[in-house]
Amino acid sequence: QVLLAESGGGLVQAGGSLRLSCAASGRTFSSYAMGWFRQAPGKEREFVGRINRGGGVTYYADSVKGRFTISRDNVKNTVYLQMNSLKPEDTAVYYCAADSVVRTSSGGTASYAYNVWGQGTQVTVSS
Repeated sequence: QVLLAESGGGLVQAGGSLRLSCAASGRTFSSYAMGWFRQAPGKEREFVGRINRGGGVTYYADSVKGRFTISRDNVKNTVYLQMNSLKPEDTAVYYCAADSVVRTSSGGTASYAYNVWGQGTQVTVSS
């Protein structure tokens, strides 16, 4: 089992960029697909995107497609979320999560598909 820790959140103006990192402990990081989710105050946790074990396949929510990019480095045991053209509606706590089950990308959009979660990092986008 891995442990996950997000970093890189902060305050940014609309139109700006941030890169979130999620560092994983343990030697089995490459056996997990990784997802990013976010939760705004008073709202349900929302799928942002997912990357497969090898890093060659990504899948995004429509709300972030073309603006956000997920990548991973299996040597550094880290997954990244590059966020560009940020909007105030992107304000949320962002979580990374690990999925040990092999599934299609579209099958990995539900939070219950993930069995390990980080503690979250706050992203605030000002208008």
